[in-house]
Amino acid sequence: MRRIPSVRGVDTILPGPAQAPGPVRLPGVRRPRVAPWTLWTLRVLLTVHVLAVLGQPLLAGLYLSGDVDAIAVHGAVGSALAAVGLVLIAGAAAYVLAGRGRWWVLPATVALFFAEGLQVGFGYARQLGLHVPLGVLVVTVSVLLAAWVWAPAARRGRR
Repeated sequence: MRRIPSVRGVDTILPGPAQAPGPVRLPGVRRPRVAPWTLWTLRVLLTVHVLAVLGQPLLAGLYLSGDVDAIAVHGAVGSALAAVGLVLIAGAAAYVLAGRGRWWVLPATVALFFAEGLQVGFGYARQLGLHVPLGVLVVTVSVLLAAWVWAPAARRGRR
């Protein structure tokens, strides 16, 4: 620590690297926690969802390597993801509204549901120029959401 003389003759102490200021927390005031049942519901739903989403590129790869039956399973799983997406929206709504969780989760799951709907439509229309990049986006967002929901930050409610 070093002392700097102030204008009025009172020394000011500047913190060193070991005493760097952190976030200001008032004593006795804690950030609210999310209702546990809503968080666990969202965790289970997002985990099931991401497992199904991660299987899609594998099924597409099997089809491209010569297993023609894999495309039927790929299409069935893609269509089932639409139903899982609806249930996921309900779980996110419970997390946000009843559990007082982070607000951005609900619009993120709604956007993911619409992206998956477009994904299914582009796949059945054989628009691979749109189907493949959108699939990469869906997988990326799904993995990020599933990773976040298991992080400690998901337990903290909104202010």
